[in-house]
Amino acid sequence: MADLATLAVLAAGAAEHGGHEAAEPLMLGVASAPQIVAASMAVLILVAIVLKVPSVITKGLDGSIAEIRKQLDEAKALRAEADKLRAEYAARIAGAEKEAAQLVEHAKHEAEAIIAKAEADTTAVIARREKIAGDKIEAAERAAVAELQAKAAEAAATAARGLIAGRYGVDADKAQVDAAIAGL
Repeated sequence: MADLATLAVLAAGAAEHGGHEAAEPLMLGVASAPQIVAASMAVLILVAIVLKVPSVITKGLDGSIAEIRKQLDEAKALRAEADKLRAEYAARIAGAEKEAAQLVEHAKHEAEAIIAKAEADTTAVIARREKIAGDKIEAAERAAVAELQAKAAEAAATAARGLIAGRYGVDADKAQVDAAIAGL
């Protein structure tokens, strides 16, 4: 209660002087609040130094740094592996494109060769068929000539028979046979 009375007296005195000066209240009757806070901080810092808190904090930070370095190294390794895979796939793509171009070129050459062979085969087939047709025509001509010769020979034989039969009769034959016998 005495503290309240002291505060009341101080407040009345401050009112008389225009209220600019006020006494700070004391904590535990020893010091003001800022002095207590400063003393507490000093004690806390001393305790931290004595208990080696900085080394604990440093160890914790070193552990965090080591973990971050480990993660960074893993990230670098992953990046290197990704770059390697990208280069490998780029090489595969380039190889595939080159192979595709070679396949297209090979297919063009094969198509040209097939076309050339087909043209040559067609020319050969046409030549064979022309020869076969020519041979058939020649055979037909020979058959027609042979048939005409046979008909001409038959007509000549028929005509000769008619002439001989007309010139030589049975009497003429008898006279020739007798002459032939006498000549022997």
